[in-house]
Order: sequence, then structure tokens, then C-alpha cells
Amino acid sequence: MSIKSAQEQVDDWIKNHGVRYFNELTNMAQLTEEVGEVARIIARRYGEQSEKESDKNKDLGEELADVLFVVLCLANQTGVDLQDAFEKKLEIKTKRDHNRHHNNEKLK
Repeated sequence: MSIKSAQEQVDDWIKNHGVRYFNELTNMAQLTEEVGEVARIIARRYGEQSEKESDKNKDLGEELADVLFVVLCLANQTGVDLQDAFEKKLEIKTKRDHNRHHNNEKLK
């Protein structure tokens, strides 16, 4: 699935099930909340914090999908073609960072 297709699917879902988009500030708050849930899982499962019994069944993939959903909502409601923006960003990062990362002693 392309990013463009994902944006279209989210838009269709909002129109058919979600009534309307939450406003941009509400979605920004939701994005922060969802990223926090991802951080909690990562910190406890892969970091040094102990994982509570109630957190052991949390699905990292599901939480990452929640982040993606809200990012796609924000892109749709602000008129951002995320496919195009991502491709441009990847090109910039490729040109800018290739040698830098290959020459970084910390990554060897």
C-alpha cells in the first residue's frame, strides 16, 4: 500500500465512520498521546524500566498504527501529500546523510 492510498483509506474511514476529522489541535494532542503509548512500551519492553503486568499484552504494532493513523489524519486535513513529502525527505536524507553515517565511527 502506498502512503497516498493510506491517506485515501483514512479519509474514506473518516467520512463513513468518523463523522468528521477532529480539529488539528485535537489531533495533535491525540498524536502526542499515541506517541506516549509507544514510548511506554519501548521503555518497558526494550529499555531499563520494568514492565507492569497490565502492560505485557500491549501490542506495539497496534500503537504504532495509531500513530500512523493520526499522522495521516493531520496530513489529510492540512492538505499535505504525504507520499510526495516523504519521497522528497528521503531524497534529501540520502544526499545529506549517506557519507556522514558511513563515516561515523560510533556506528561501526
